[in-house]
Amino acid sequence: MKKKLRVLIVDDEELARVDLKHMLAEHSSIEIIGEASDINSATKAVIELKPDVIFLDIEFPGESGFDLLEKVDESTKIVFITAFDEFAIRAFDVNACDYLLKPVSTIRLKQTIKRLESTTNEIRKINSAYNYDDQIFISVNYKYYFIKVNSIIRISSEGKYPEILTATKVKGLVNKSLQEWEKCLPEKDFIRIHRSTIINMNFVEKVERGANYSYILFLKNINEPIPISRRYASKIKENKLIKL
Repeated sequence: MKKKLRVLIVDDEELARVDLKHMLAEHSSIEIIGEASDINSATKAVIELKPDVIFLDIEFPGESGFDLLEKVDESTKIVFITAFDEFAIRAFDVNACDYLLKPVSTIRLKQTIKRLESTTNEIRKINSAYNYDDQIFISVNYKYYFIKVNSIIRISSEGKYPEILTATKVKGLVNKSLQEWEKCLPEKDFIRIHRSTIINMNFVEKVERGANYSYILFLKNINEPIPISRRYASKIKENKLIKL
């Protein structure tokens, strides 16, 4: 029998705790072992119950959810739940498993639980596989952004760091390698068309034949064309991902 994830809920709002308990109860892999309304009672619960996962609010009267982390074992996964996105940078600095904005949607919570289920004793790293409609948190040119995966138009790499371009005008260098992006992005929507370029197929405007059996790809609202290398053109044809 698959071991359930033992969950502790920490939130000063009773209604928020009740709502989250009802949502988590829909998932057979989750066992709610306790709840707390302040950091002091949460600290006691952590010591006594030793949860696998803590769903943790950040803002409490006169204290912060971050204060609890020094009492938590490193193997315990933390999922922050808050009405504010201003704490996201600090949350990921402390290796939070996920960061959910209130009100939490059932779809978003389901994604979080899938991520939790995919881990063993390690705190989950943020560079796991993404769904097309996911909102992700990334560093671009040393600034932090929430972006939708479906807004990514192109990721290209000419040097040490790839450059990302999104439909929401976020553009700049990211610290995840092109190979890592290729593993993370959903295969049915993103494809590598060149050794140094991944594109979102939903933004393809047209493909033209070039010289020597090569192809040139044009993306919507982007002036410069992108070459499709022979190697990747063969793969595209084989899998019928883009009509060539």
